[in-house]
Parts: sequence; C-alpha cells; structure tokens
Amino acid sequence: MDCYTSLAGGYDSLTEDVQYEKRAAFLQKLLAKSTIPVHTVLDLACGTGTMTCLLAEAGYEMIGVDLSEDMLSEAAGKTVSPGKIPPIYLQQSMEELDLYGTVEAAVCCLDSINYLTDARALKRALQRLHLFVAPGGVFLFDVNTPCKLRSLDGQVFLDEREDLYCVWRADFDRRSRICTYGMDIFERQGTLWRRSLEEHREKAWEVEELKRFLTEAGFGRIRVWGDCRLRAPRQDEQRIYFSCIRE
Repeated sequence: MDCYTSLAGGYDSLTEDVQYEKRAAFLQKLLAKSTIPVHTVLDLACGTGTMTCLLAEAGYEMIGVDLSEDMLSEAAGKTVSPGKIPPIYLQQSMEELDLYGTVEAAVCCLDSINYLTDARALKRALQRLHLFVAPGGVFLFDVNTPCKLRSLDGQVFLDEREDLYCVWRADFDRRSRICTYGMDIFERQGTLWRRSLEEHREKAWEVEELKRFLTEAGFGRIRVWGDCRLRAPRQDEQRIYFSCIRE
C-alpha cells in the first residue's frame, strides 16, 4: 500500500481544518529568527504545496520537495498572485535531498519528520539539510508528540466529503514507538465508488532525541515551541515546533 497515492487528490479537502494560514504566520515569526536575511526557503516534504504557496505569497522564493509524484502533481496545479515568484518543485526523498545551491532557510511541516521512522534515515535527512542550508540559516519543523501518537492507539476516525470518504484506524506499538494508520479511501467516480488502501507510519520521537540528532548534524541554538505559540511546549501538547540554526 503506497503512501500518498490515492490520498493525494483528496488531501486538501481532508485537511481543511489544518489552519494553514495560522501556521504560515507562525513560521514567518520563526523565520525572522534566522541570523542571515531569508530570501529562498526550502519546503521539505511539501505535499500538495499549500504551505509552499502561502510562503511564496509572503514574498519568499520557494523550493518544494516531496517524494510523492501524485502530491507534487497537485502542487503544480496551484498558482500564486501576479508579481510573486512561483515555487519550484522537485521529486526527492528527504534522505536524498539534492539542491542546485544553498537556501537561507528550510521548513518541514505537518509532522513529516515523524514519517522518518528509522534513526539512520532521520540522521541522513538532517545531514543533507545541513549541506544545503547556508551557514546562519534557520531550519524549522513540527512533529506530532509521543503524547499524541500514544493517545491514537485503537482509535477509528472518519472523514467524509461529498465525493470522498476516508476511514482510518490507528495502532500504536509501544516497543517500536511507531503509530500505524490504515486508511480505507472511497472516491466517487460517476455513480460508483472506487476503494483504495494506504498505510502511513509515524515514529514518536522524543524531544531529547531530536535535539541530539540536530546537534550531531551540525545545527545549534535549538529551541522548542508550543503549537503555534512562542512559548515552551506544555506537557500534554499534541504538536510542537523546533527551530535551529545551521552552524
């Protein structure tokens, strides 16, 4: 079961409650903490490009990178206002990031880091980022917390739209700290419905683990923030943000 293949076409509809504008505004506050001026920003694991385009509208030159061809196809269909620079999109995995030059900042949004469930893969992705973020530049990302992923165990969720129906079940393995989402996706096609299956897996990374991996990769001045809040995370926070500087 491939990840983000069947889901790509309905992804934007199913994530209407994500509050992209609010999150883009928060990212801009954190981008301002860069020690160098920020012009070009990498959006790693950009998905359908919603955040990429919002940051492009804010005046940044954007490069969106994602592994899924289907998600990038959705992103390529989006436009920005006249006078704004359209994003560039590249199909690459996080661990094999390869840009044409450096960027002054990088963001990785909506728990994409959790999808790197192996420590070696995560370390490799951070090493690649360190190569392409200019010295003094900022790297920002958010993760689903262990508190949130543990709480999903055994839960069943339903998302329903006029032409899309998605049922997903979550299972959290306490030994591996991996939460697996099994998704049944039904898409209306004329008078019939097409069913497809996807499986998503997220690792419950601890804050201290992520700090250590960042330090080992060459990032410093690491700060951890609440969900769109310029304060330390609360104990029961469901999503937290990291900011760090490429040294």
